[in-house]
Amino acid sequence: MVADADPKETLKQRLDNARNALIGKVEDLPEREARMPRTPTGTNLIGIVKHCLNVEAIYLGDTFGRPFPQTDELIALDRYEVDPQADWYATQDETVAGIVDRYRRVIAHANATIDALELDAVGHVKHWGDTPVTLHEIATYTYGDIAQHAGQADILREGIDGAVGWMSRDHNVPPNVDFPAYVAKLTALAERF
Repeated sequence: MVADADPKETLKQRLDNARNALIGKVEDLPEREARMPRTPTGTNLIGIVKHCLNVEAIYLGDTFGRPFPQTDELIALDRYEVDPQADWYATQDETVAGIVDRYRRVIAHANATIDALELDAVGHVKHWGDTPVTLHEIATYTYGDIAQHAGQADILREGIDGAVGWMSRDHNVPPNVDFPAYVAKLTALAERF
């Protein structure tokens, strides 16, 4: 990192990289593929995006008294009492494109929060018992959460159509690798134990 880099711009850039990696794993998939549960607990690609948009709306919005303007487009906290997984899947009335659009609007709102406040600004996370946090603390926490979910999405997407790499348009996977041979090599190593 450059010594005179603006810390808020660095945070937004890192957040945007993770967000774009996540969105890139779902936005070009057909509805069925994006919605299909891929793990025994029902994890699905569009559900990860929907979860992240709700997380960001809370942490980089509500926490600092800056609620996302279209609150009716988010999962209300009392809804989790009825369906604890409410933010982990697309309903019948939602689309992949609609959820991605909503996430992009939440991202713009979250970035505006970062722009509007100092990094030492204090907010309160209601579902953490009204715990006080600084913008710096919650922005880095959110980055970690989004990056983790982008990694999950990367693995799920590989299982769908073999697409791998950091973002769909920016592969960071070595070219010309014989992956079946590589997997066979790793399998043989693992079987020795």
